[in-house]
Amino acid sequence: MTTGLRERKKLRTRHALGAAALELAVRHGLDGVTVEQIAEAADVSPRTFFNYFSSKEEAVVAADVERARATAERLAARPADEPVLVSVRAVVREMVEGADARARDWVRQVRLVRANPALVPHQLAAYAAMEQQFAAVIAERTGLAADDLYPALTAAAVMSATRTATTRWLASDGATDLVAWLDEALDLLETGLGRPPAPPP
Repeated sequence: MTTGLRERKKLRTRHALGAAALELAVRHGLDGVTVEQIAEAADVSPRTFFNYFSSKEEAVVAADVERARATAERLAARPADEPVLVSVRAVVREMVEGADARARDWVRQVRLVRANPALVPHQLAAYAAMEQQFAAVIAERTGLAADDLYPALTAAAVMSATRTATTRWLASDGATDLVAWLDEALDLLETGLGRPPAPPP
């Protein structure tokens, strides 16, 4: 789906504001950043900032909303005959794997949210948007209704597994492999949670 010039400009401005908010908050701390500073870094006016975001906290997690859209598009583009959880695993790995700027920004944002409880409601709202988009794509892939239990439950379970794996990885202070945590969490979803894995010897 193509977008018009005006819409592309709006997306670029939104991205620039979100990137500036994250960069400044990481560098100076959330409390040390103002809307005016974010707007200046993105080369727009404070008034323009408020055309896109209601607060600096919302701007800091803005990349999650964009990530939700991009992730849903990747999931929709997976082979139609591929099992849903196989497609989801591939897409989730793409979200966090590699050393590109998007992956690094995602990790920085997650750490920032953990250090600033004021950001949590805004991130949860972004996660809810991602979950809804996941559910819509899963419904389309499976031929089920958008309000069917399977798409909604699968999307919610995947998001929960991703959050849990990320929390475990952050608790290790990066000493473990995030992708390995994600794979383990998604393995448990794929095989079912009725029987827990055997404890280590």
